[in-house]
Amino acid sequence: MRDLDKALADITAIRAQMARGTEFQGYGPITVAATGVLALAAAGLQAILIPDPAAAVFSYLALWVATAAVSVILIAIEMVARSRRLHTGLADEMIHTATEQFIPAGVAGTLLTVVLYRVGPDVLWMLPGLWQIIFSLGFFATCRALPRAMFGVAVWYLTAGLASLAFANGEQAFSPWAMALPFGLGQLMMAGILYRSGTHHAET
Repeated sequence: MRDLDKALADITAIRAQMARGTEFQGYGPITVAATGVLALAAAGLQAILIPDPAAAVFSYLALWVATAAVSVILIAIEMVARSRRLHTGLADEMIHTATEQFIPAGVAGTLLTVVLYRVGPDVLWMLPGLWQIIFSLGFFATCRALPRAMFGVAVWYLTAGLASLAFANGEQAFSPWAMALPFGLGQLMMAGILYRSGTHHAET
């Protein structure tokens, strides 16, 4: 029995190692591009519905948190379906590897938002830049399992976040463009890389 448990553990470890060394194909360019368009649409809604976001921070946060949640759901649904189709026997390990690398950044971003909203309302203007920086860290963690050019997307988000903190101070940080440009262009850039890498062939 002990030998069987050891053999099963060895097989699990081998499968996990294979998953880490295989390029992840769970992200589809169409869905990723759609999340970029969604960010641009959310910016348009903000401009119309929340003309003074600094005075309506809760509404601002609700809009962008909802946008992020919808994007995550769309990507997750396709990620599971594509992984099961393209990675077959390694699908579960590939999904686990991809998500475990990004989850810490997502949890950190969520907790940071809650803490700043509750105890630091005077520094909430930093959130757009901090969100972009945290997103970049998640991307840096996962891009080794993606096409090499994805490193540039991680750099884009890091640069955009730092620029937001440096130049979009105070109420300017709540501008719709402070979110739409980094996330809209970043996701469209990611979609373009996925398309050029041949990922779109699996969409059919």
